[in-house]
Amino acid sequence: MQPISLETLLASVGKEVGLSPWRVVTQTMIDQFADATDDHQFIHCDPARAAAEAPFGGTIAHGFLTLSLLSAMTFETLPPLAKGKMGVNHGFDELRFLAPVKTGARIRTRFVLAEVKARPSGWVQASHDVTIEIEGSLKPALTARWLTLTFVEPETQDA
Repeated sequence: MQPISLETLLASVGKEVGLSPWRVVTQTMIDQFADATDDHQFIHCDPARAAAEAPFGGTIAHGFLTLSLLSAMTFETLPPLAKGKMGVNHGFDELRFLAPVKTGARIRTRFVLAEVKARPSGWVQASHDVTIEIEGSLKPALTARWLTLTFVEPETQDA
C-alpha cells in the first residue's frame, strides 16, 4: 500500500477512508486471548456450557479481543502516512460494545476519518470513527472514536 501525504490525509476528513476485509473470529483466537488476559469466563472458553447456559447459543469473543483486532484490520486497510516513522495508540472516545461476536463469525471494520491534527512536535493525531461490523447482523460489534499518533520524520534543511 502506497503511503499518503499529510495533505491527502487532511483532505479526507469527514470521509470513509477504508473498509477492511472480513476476518473470522475462531475459538482458537478466543482461547489464546483468554490465556493472554487470564479471562477464562465460560461464555468465552467453554462451548458446551456456553451453549447450555448463555443466551448466545455458544461461546463469544471477548469485547477486548474484538477491539484489539482493530490494529490488524488497520494495517491491512489504511495506507501509512508518508514519512511516518512509527504510530501508537492514543486512546478511545465513546467506545461502545453493542453486540456479541459469536465464535466463527466474520467481522470487518469501517473507518471514517473524523479529525487530523498536525502538532508542532512532529506528531500527527488522527481520529477515526470505527465500526466493527458482524456479517449478517443489524447491530455492529462495537463503535468508537479511535485516536492514534504518528511520528512524522521532520523535513531536512539544506545547509
